[in-house]
Amino acid sequence: MGNVPTAVKHCLSYQHLLKDQIWISDATSPPEQESYAAGLPQHVKIVEVGPRDGLQNEQTFVPTDVKIELINRLSEAGLPAIEVTSFVSSRWVPQMSDHTEVMQSIKKYPGVRYPVLTPNIQGFNSAIAAGATEVSVFGAASQSFSERNINCSIEESMKKFEDVVKAACNLSLPVRGYVSCALGCPYEGDIAAPKVAEVSKRLYSMGCYEVSLGDTIGVGTPGSMRTMLDAVMKEVPVSSLAVHCHDTYGQALANILTAMEMGVSVVDCAVAGLGGCPYANGATGNVATEDVIYMLNGMGIHTGVNLHKVMEAGNFICSALNKKTNSKVAQASFVPQNEIYALHD
Repeated sequence: MGNVPTAVKHCLSYQHLLKDQIWISDATSPPEQESYAAGLPQHVKIVEVGPRDGLQNEQTFVPTDVKIELINRLSEAGLPAIEVTSFVSSRWVPQMSDHTEVMQSIKKYPGVRYPVLTPNIQGFNSAIAAGATEVSVFGAASQSFSERNINCSIEESMKKFEDVVKAACNLSLPVRGYVSCALGCPYEGDIAAPKVAEVSKRLYSMGCYEVSLGDTIGVGTPGSMRTMLDAVMKEVPVSSLAVHCHDTYGQALANILTAMEMGVSVVDCAVAGLGGCPYANGATGNVATEDVIYMLNGMGIHTGVNLHKVMEAGNFICSALNKKTNSKVAQASFVPQNEIYALHD
């Protein structure tokens, strides 16, 4: 290794040691072992939202080819669902103005779903023209947030979503629903669990196959997560629920574990912990995909995702954005391959 500092040698040795363990292995599934506790799911579906939710809040436009490369790398990592982009007006979210080119240029991997956000029928039609095969609608449990985020009341938004879902059903396309502010709102504060349940029921009843419950500003705790899910699960089957946690207060992993203990087996997260919300001041990034997979691997829960390849994708996008990863796992263990080769020369 030449004149490599001793500390660096130790770091490399530590990384290789970690890679030999189930929690950082290149293998797509951990060795057979009992799950952390009775009642936890044996398999968790990871929905990667980094390319859309993770990048939409970036102030500088991310080049289209960078977005395409990021999505292709995430596909190679074995992620089963990757939220590609959002078919919204470029006036409202300029970062997503290249949605058509991105959708048409990514490599479509067999078995991987590539949903896109479509807030209204105009966005839906544009998405279909671009080749989308799954769409999502995004509502809110907060009236104030709905008015600021999609410029209409909750009730008005539901009517728009019904048009989208009906059009999608006519084409036999699946629709996913989102409920923002499920655990708190930047404008209204606490949100009553029955309100979250009501909005979730509306989305499920109109035809959304899955409803993702979002802690948009990351204020939730395991206690509030449990209370909210108790209410929602009375209206929507737990098999049709997902959680979408931001990590503003460092509670995301604990909240995800609580949701899994209650039967939820679908988790949204973003590579490198990218994200925020342009309409929610103070909201930091989504929980990092790397950190979620690390936790699940360590619990013997299967995801089918290659953690090391996700970290490589995270390193790629963070280098492109000139920012540090928010993933604790990547910070602790990831060394780019080119640096390893250089140190061994």
